[in-house]
Amino acid sequence: MIPRYTRPEMASIWEPQTRFKIWFEIEAHAADALAELGVIPKEAAKTIWAKARNATFDVARIDEIERETKHDVIAFLTHLAEIVGPEARFVHQGMTSSDVLDTCLNVQLTRAADLLIADVDKVLAALKKRAFEHKMTPTIGRSHGIHAEPVTFGLKLAYAYAEFSRARERLVAARKEVATCAISGAVGTFAQIDPRVEEHVAKAMGLVPEPISTQVIPRDRHAMYFATLGVIASSVERLSIEIRHLQRTEVLEAEEFFSEGQKGSSAMPHKRNPVLSENLTGLSRMVRAYAMPAMENVALWHERDISHSSAERMIGPDATVTLDFALMRLAGLIEKLLIYPANMQKNLDRLGGLVHSQRLLIALTQKGASREDAYKYVQRNAMPVWRGEGDFQTLLKKDPDVKKHLSDAEIEEQFDLGYHFKHVDTIFRRVFGES
Repeated sequence: MIPRYTRPEMASIWEPQTRFKIWFEIEAHAADALAELGVIPKEAAKTIWAKARNATFDVARIDEIERETKHDVIAFLTHLAEIVGPEARFVHQGMTSSDVLDTCLNVQLTRAADLLIADVDKVLAALKKRAFEHKMTPTIGRSHGIHAEPVTFGLKLAYAYAEFSRARERLVAARKEVATCAISGAVGTFAQIDPRVEEHVAKAMGLVPEPISTQVIPRDRHAMYFATLGVIASSVERLSIEIRHLQRTEVLEAEEFFSEGQKGSSAMPHKRNPVLSENLTGLSRMVRAYAMPAMENVALWHERDISHSSAERMIGPDATVTLDFALMRLAGLIEKLLIYPANMQKNLDRLGGLVHSQRLLIALTQKGASREDAYKYVQRNAMPVWRGEGDFQTLLKKDPDVKKHLSDAEIEEQFDLGYHFKHVDTIFRRVFGES
């Protein structure tokens, strides 16, 4: 985790103290279930909770023990015994390390998902507010970076809202997929521990029992989770790139908020750069990169190996922390985004009406011209306008082939900007509902 791109609430999920607290809760809930089944004394289970429920685990001490044992869970259990006393012999009965590690990881990932869902909600709220604000603000739509036909800036933001709505649904599904618990013992057969212990721990930790584990929870679940984060990061980048393009000097239809005292360049005092959007592009690349090791972790040897472990110690915190930061930065960027309708109109007008070429093409075919001829008539009048040699509407009115089919009034009718926006309300209802 890089402090520069880390928010405290998400970081706290991955802190050693949090991890050891979750480990303890898993062990203590398992002890409760074992006590109810008569496997260990009920007083022992009560003592475990009483001695360690509010304990602050000594991370340095656990690290010291691990340097000798070369085993993290044994190091923790040894330290726990120092806190609990003799009743600690009833801890971890019939369990294996992966029962603790995998269940803990899934608790952490579900908690992280809850924060990420809340982050996406903030992005959605910002997009919705600005979309309705600019619902009918005309701007040019571009394909291949070239002027195509008019859209509204509200539609641009509505596109993003719909995309992040899908992101939220995927994140909810990924959370559900990874929210499983395994307390099944070595090689997952429950030979040394009753399946009812797993059911009890799962319920207590807000999870569901893993239907079948092989000492480890199957990693296809985690691959799906991190792949989902990668897709969401791609959506973050898509919107960020749009803003970067719109802020280019030659376009300047939207711009990141530039605060009082902010500096854009160490060399050029005039600069106002899209630094937040560029930062989001970079962060998105990292989140996507974390998805690959998660997919490679699916293929473990036989019932279990630990080739996945080292990777997960990095990608779990880093992917969730990075996406959390990116989503909150994106929400703030959209909330404060500077939008310039006058520049949008100026850019719309730059091609002298060429953006209405399709309407002319259709109008000619409806008046009897073949599509091939209509295309030829419209294109031959459009090309001089590209070269700065006249006005599109004027050239069309002088073209004898066009005049055979369309009157001056009918030509002028095809240049109505509002025509392109007649279904904006319909699109907004589809995206936002009847609000």
